[in-house]
Amino acid sequence: MRLVVVAILALLAAACGSDSASPGAQPVTIALDFTPNPVHAPIYEAAKAPSHGISLRIRKPGSGPDSLKLVASGKVDLGVADIHDLAIARQQGVDVVGVAALVGKPLAALVAQPGISRPRALAGKTVGVSGLPSDPAFLKAIVEHDGGDVSKIRQVTIGFAAVSRLLTKRVDAVPAFWNAEGVALKRSGLDVKEFRVEDYGAPPYPEVVLITSGATLKKHRDRIKGALAAIAGGLDATRRDPGGAVSMIARAAETKDTALVRAQLDAVLPVFAPGLELDRGVLDRWADFDAGIGLVKQRPDVAKSFDFTLR
Repeated sequence: MRLVVVAILALLAAACGSDSASPGAQPVTIALDFTPNPVHAPIYEAAKAPSHGISLRIRKPGSGPDSLKLVASGKVDLGVADIHDLAIARQQGVDVVGVAALVGKPLAALVAQPGISRPRALAGKTVGVSGLPSDPAFLKAIVEHDGGDVSKIRQVTIGFAAVSRLLTKRVDAVPAFWNAEGVALKRSGLDVKEFRVEDYGAPPYPEVVLITSGATLKKHRDRIKGALAAIAGGLDATRRDPGGAVSMIARAAETKDTALVRAQLDAVLPVFAPGLELDRGVLDRWADFDAGIGLVKQRPDVAKSFDFTLR
């Protein structure tokens, strides 16, 4: 499951600057997973000026979310990724490694119409799924944890139209992110119910992680470590001046709806990972969870999937 309102934008000149790095700073390019949004605020703050010997450049998505591909190919140094996508990629043999946590808690939820009292009440109802393999897995996990039978729910593929389908009452629920679609729906006047996966059996895993390739980490370890320190500083800056972060993200996303951006930032601020640190114990539980719900065929090898020495 991932953020579902995807807009393909041009490279942000203000964030990336020119092709030449600032004097004395090593260039590091980071690929975003989706269109700029409040989750990326610490990265944009870090890209404002060189720090920790790093000049951070931001690369937005092209024709689709491609951060994993860009990282694995060595075309960028770092990438932003959903932790479940990291697990799936590694299962497919892709050379990617998690090096830091950006958002330290799950963002996934089953977002439902106001009249749906609990997940198992969706029996006989319609749930819209994006077509991604994670959506049915999370739907099943949440409903069955509540004692329901997912086979009694009609699933329809709606692509990335969760907000509009709920607002027009064409579906009764969707797997989505409570900090993004959930906030947008409430601001649109629909008092949706949110059944967050963390309340239905999932451990408090870091939803959004920063990744690199094994080859890049071996060759440019100090550079990656410096970039993570810069982004951690960007998180501190975001906390100090959320209003400034809102303005920056709104410009990057080319939206005038700063009120929505602020509401989404306020939602995610409490769950940014302190110091970007990874928690080995939590990740061990996450690996069990992803394998248990069938998102991956084999339990992720946490020791090989993450490097715990950079933060």
